[in-house]
Amino acid sequence: MAGHTFYILDVFAEEKYAGNQLAVFLDAVSIPAETMQRLANETHFSETTFILSDEEKNGGYDVRIFTPEEELPFAGHPTLGTAYVIMHKVMKKPWDEVKLNLGVGQITVTYDKATGALWMKQVEPTFLRTFEPAPLADILGIGAGDIDERFPIQEVSTGIPFIIVPLKSMAAVKRAYLDPRKFTAYMGKKDSTGILVFSPETYHKENALNVRVFTKFISVPEDPATGSGNGCLAAYIVKHKYFGTAKIDIRTEQGYEMGRPSLLFLRAEERGGSIDVRVGGRVIPVAKCALE
Repeated sequence: MAGHTFYILDVFAEEKYAGNQLAVFLDAVSIPAETMQRLANETHFSETTFILSDEEKNGGYDVRIFTPEEELPFAGHPTLGTAYVIMHKVMKKPWDEVKLNLGVGQITVTYDKATGALWMKQVEPTFLRTFEPAPLADILGIGAGDIDERFPIQEVSTGIPFIIVPLKSMAAVKRAYLDPRKFTAYMGKKDSTGILVFSPETYHKENALNVRVFTKFISVPEDPATGSGNGCLAAYIVKHKYFGTAKIDIRTEQGYEMGRPSLLFLRAEERGGSIDVRVGGRVIPVAKCALE
């Protein structure tokens, strides 16, 4: 264990100390799963990842993702941040693409040299339960009138499920919070990873949507930048034609209420009954560390 190298990065960030923090451990095949979980709790970022080997397996790199509380089959900012580390520290050849073998399957990440952004193609979205406005408004501490009822409240998954709640204004987004007891009581055993709220009012006019994501994890009540959740949002926007079209190429902002401003790029298109979802953003390296 001693001497294991790990990197700290800010993902979906335009500068250091913004976006979503991530710790990425190299050559982690010898680290037991129980210790991985304890290390994730020690860093206490939204997620910590472990690259099991610097050798490809089935055309990709085996990676495990942990929150401070449990292992996840997929998460967005860990996928991009880990791909960045593999591209810069592991691969021994020129690169513009890398594949990560995750619990949800193999995810491809590509690098756009023109913008410096990394992009991941997410798995085919599934559209799950819909919900009435009043219970969700109560869980979020807002009024039922704050919810834009032109569109459904729906659970969507591109690997892990989020409940997507359209709000009318950024004022409503700012007021929102997740009551974990009400959330658990209402959802029962079939609880989602969390709730994503959004509105078309934004801090910056070049961005299309303002987003907040509240999670079920006590250690991470709110996430500053959520690639998986925004992938679900992209699929939702296309499915329900929020902008009146079955194709989007937009920017979303998140994390401002937490002091971690984040920028995510969303592309999605519905074709032949399926929806292609891609989420992109920039990764900023912050520190190289080693375990004592």
